[in-house]
Amino acid sequence: MSEPPSDFTASEREMWRAFRAGEVHDLRTGVPELDNPGTSRIWGPERTVRASAVARLLLDGPPADSGRVCCLKLSGARISGQLNLSGGTVAPYIELHNCQFEQQVLMPECSFTTLRMVRCAIPRIEAARLSTEGDLHLPQCTVPGGIRLTDAHIGTDLLLNQLVVSADRHGRAIAADGLSVAQDVEAELVKATGEVSLRSARIGGRLSLRGSALRNTTGRYALNAARITIEHTLYLSSGWVSGTLSGTGTPPGGVRTRHFTCDGGVRLDDGRFGNALVVDRARFQLTTSQELSLRRIQTPELRFTPERPPTGRIVLAGAKIGNLVTEAACWPGAGLIDLSGFAYESLRPTGPFPLPARLAWLSAATPEYSPEPYEQLATALRADGMDEDAREVLLAKQRRRRETLPLAARLWGYAQDITVAYGYRPGRAAWWMAVLWAIGSVVFALNPPPELKQGEGPNWNPALYALDLLLPVIDLGQDSAWRPSGWEQWAATLLVLLGWILATTVAAGASRLLRRS
Repeated sequence: MSEPPSDFTASEREMWRAFRAGEVHDLRTGVPELDNPGTSRIWGPERTVRASAVARLLLDGPPADSGRVCCLKLSGARISGQLNLSGGTVAPYIELHNCQFEQQVLMPECSFTTLRMVRCAIPRIEAARLSTEGDLHLPQCTVPGGIRLTDAHIGTDLLLNQLVVSADRHGRAIAADGLSVAQDVEAELVKATGEVSLRSARIGGRLSLRGSALRNTTGRYALNAARITIEHTLYLSSGWVSGTLSGTGTPPGGVRTRHFTCDGGVRLDDGRFGNALVVDRARFQLTTSQELSLRRIQTPELRFTPERPPTGRIVLAGAKIGNLVTEAACWPGAGLIDLSGFAYESLRPTGPFPLPARLAWLSAATPEYSPEPYEQLATALRADGMDEDAREVLLAKQRRRRETLPLAARLWGYAQDITVAYGYRPGRAAWWMAVLWAIGSVVFALNPPPELKQGEGPNWNPALYALDLLLPVIDLGQDSAWRPSGWEQWAATLLVLLGWILATTVAAGASRLLRRS
């Protein structure tokens, strides 16, 4: 059929001819206010095409003119009625600009080559199990009733930049569980009110949410992407916009930078990120019942440098990271961090993160004592060649552990801490030995005890006598040759006890170090 059907309107007949010629059917007035599909203004019949006419072109359209390729290119059109392409196969390329849809668009289980809708106003998009060979583009569109892309398959890229979308009756702005995208998902500068659900989605390239604003004040999550797999990088960072241009990275002069903002919980549990997870200059506004949940994620690098600490809880339990890039000012206070089972290979500060701040970070993460975060930090510091800092972390771990022990064990812990710092400062043992030896030598030099058996003992040497009292097990022949009495006997007994305590704490510290190595 080369001529349009007789029931087609004038606008539809022109659309028919443009379709066959592969040309744009442009119904715009040239006045920006009148061409904005998001206004409440209803466009007249001269700019209106019926959804049934559009579906007829796409599903059973005429052949192309000689030397042309059929495609639907509409600009500034009002599409009346409901566009229903459910289960169909659409071969022509589709590109719609500044179009105003009267009702929701139905495309479940529909197959396309490439579908591009730019700056369109659409009440709702229903596209579960949709598939495309090429791109799916929805940039700068307004979709107040939400988008459903559950189990959809996109052959190349999914572009959602500057999309404005609100929640459906289930509270979801974008429902895309099981979504599969062969290459990148660009969702920058998006404004979403309601949950963005990407559970079990698979993305072959990167997922960029730079500069986007996610808000869900009535549900638990603003972003729910549990079990997501991203072959490259997930970006929750800032973007920029200037007029009709937008971008990422370093903005040109005179443009506005937009932070990634999230008013609601974030769930990335069991996510896999092939290159990195980047949380940079982001803002998270969480309630007491909401979390930034990164349980059991795996990625070579986690860059966690939000503009300010999230107001809620951060959970990294069971996560496995290569490089952790962060700084002290990025984390919330005590009781709002969960690092149980969190493993990372190295810690790369982007700003001031001295050892005391790192220890305070661990203390905030463990309101109830847990050894794992301390041991993990010590392992990372050793890997970076910072053995002294690693020993300080392990010493802090023992001091935290001491707080949980019974009184007698705490007293023994204090003794180990004072003498040899639980074995992590072994030089203290020699210092204590030297001090006690010097004190004992002076005391017994001024007050020598009598011989046990007159004329049978060795020559009197107060230094050797004090040393013999201090050293357990080893016998220098002095201790048994003299008989102190009175307060001198108490002094000798005290040296013996202190010698045993010192030796025992040294042995306990040494065994602890041997177990760690």
